[in-house]
Amino acid sequence: MKVLEINHCNKKFGDNEVLKDISLSVEEGQVVSIIGPSGSGKSTLLRCATLLETMDGGDLIYLGKYAAKADKAGKAQYVSNGELRQIRKNFGLVFQNFNLFPHYTVLKNIMEPPMLIGGRAEKEVRQEAMALLAKMGLEDKADAYPFQLSGGQQQRVSIARALAMKPRILFFDEPTSALDPELTGEILKVIQDLAAEHMTMVVVTHEMAFARDVSDHIIFMDGGVIVEEGKPEDVITHPAQERTQAFLRRFHQ
Repeated sequence: MKVLEINHCNKKFGDNEVLKDISLSVEEGQVVSIIGPSGSGKSTLLRCATLLETMDGGDLIYLGKYAAKADKAGKAQYVSNGELRQIRKNFGLVFQNFNLFPHYTVLKNIMEPPMLIGGRAEKEVRQEAMALLAKMGLEDKADAYPFQLSGGQQQRVSIARALAMKPRILFFDEPTSALDPELTGEILKVIQDLAAEHMTMVVVTHEMAFARDVSDHIIFMDGGVIVEEGKPEDVITHPAQERTQAFLRRFHQ
């Protein structure tokens, strides 16, 4: 089953065409990694997929329901705000800079979205939040505040917060870019564990070895287009396109 479909996505900022006719789909249980140089459009694509930016043209579909549909001229027409609220429940997003509420405890950061947005009971949400903290190895940090945590711990809390909404697909926007190298491994391990549980994920990353090892499908973007995509062994180990080869030469595999 397709969890996400993007068809012929276009996005401009002024005269700068950032995304040019991008199409992709993500099947349930699939891990898709998006790689490419800075400025290639990766994060903008993620922001369009998660409704933080509006596409200028194309379709955006979650589980067969349109969030945006191209009209006859190709312009993206979005559904009502009420319908978009329902569609947002299908996905979670983990930012590169954590985006935790600094004045909330770790536990409250995780509990707030399912209670506020999901309208769920506090007792049930608390149990689930504590279970998620245990899963992240942070059960002793429930009453701590974000400033008392390391970057790696904050990112694990933000992953737990996204999971608390029980999303059908989880997006990661360069989840390790704000971390020291020694903390990067612990976040990649969390994502690998989620992949082993068949969590559907889209990961924008600069970690090539991780992308190769954890992904079912890899997309290489440059200049706002998909240059090459396919299985990890094809795209990362034996890339067909010269532009992909040049990019990957910077990484020692």
